Amino acid sequence: MTDWLSYLLLAAAGLVAGALNVVAGGGSFLTLPILIFLGLPAAVANGTNRVGVLLQNVGGVWGFHRHRVLDWRWGLQVSVPALAGAAIGTWLALQTGELAFRRILAGFMLLMTIWPMVVSRPVPGRAPAASRSLVVTVGFFVAGLYGGFLQAGVGFLVLAITSMAGFDLVRGNAIKVLSILLLTVLSLAIFAWEDSVDWPLGLALGLGNFVGGQIGVRFAVLKGHRSIQTVVTVAIVAFAIRLWFF
Repeated sequence: MTDWLSYLLLAAAGLVAGALNVVAGGGSFLTLPILIFLGLPAAVANGTNRVGVLLQNVGGVWGFHRHRVLDWRWGLQVSVPALAGAAIGTWLALQTGELAFRRILAGFMLLMTIWPMVVSRPVPGRAPAASRSLVVTVGFFVAGLYGGFLQAGVGFLVLAITSMAGFDLVRGNAIKVLSILLLTVLSLAIFAWEDSVDWPLGLALGLGNFVGGQIGVRFAVLKGHRSIQTVVTVAIVAFAIRLWFF
C-alpha cells in the first residue's frame, strides 16, 4: 500500500475510532489491527496507536470542559492510581513478544466486549463515590494497568467504574477522557523512549482521532445518557460479531 493511502486509511479509521472512544470505547480494536496490517511490529503498533489516543483525548477533555460537565477534582484524584498502573502495564507490553501480543489482543477483545454487558447501570441521583474508596482506587489502577499494556477497550472499563461510582454516562465519559489522557501521556512517553512509535503514521491517525473526538463530545453532551447507552450497546454487539466471524 502506498504511503498516501496508508495515511488516508489511518485518518479515516482514526475519525471513526475517535468518535467511538469518546462516546463509549473500543476504537483501538479498529486502529490497532490496521497498524499491524500496515506492517508495524506489534510493539510499534501499540506505541503508535497512543499518538491518536492522545490527540483524541486532548480534544475530548477540552470539549467536555467547555460544556461544563467535567469534574476535574475527582478525575485528577482517580488518575493517580491509573498512572501507577499505566507505568507497569506499559513496561509489561514492551516485554511481550509479537505472537504473544497478538493472542493477548484477541483474548482481551473478547473479554472487553463481554465486560460492559455485566456491569450495572448507574443509579440516577446517587452521589459519586469518594475518590478514596478502595474499590474505585483499585479499579482505576487496574484500568491504568490494562491501558498501559493494551489501551484497546480501556474506555469500557473506566465507564464501568464511573457508573459504579454514580456518574451518568455523560459525566462518566468526561472523567474517562481525562484519566485516559493522563495515562496515555505517560505510556506514550515510555514507548517513545524505547523507539517504539512511528510518528508519521501516528500523526495521520491522530488527526482523524482528534476530529472524531470532537464529534463524540458533541454527541455525548447533546444526546445525553440514554443515547450514549444505545451507542455503547451497539458497539459491544458489533465488536462481538467481528470477533466471532473474522
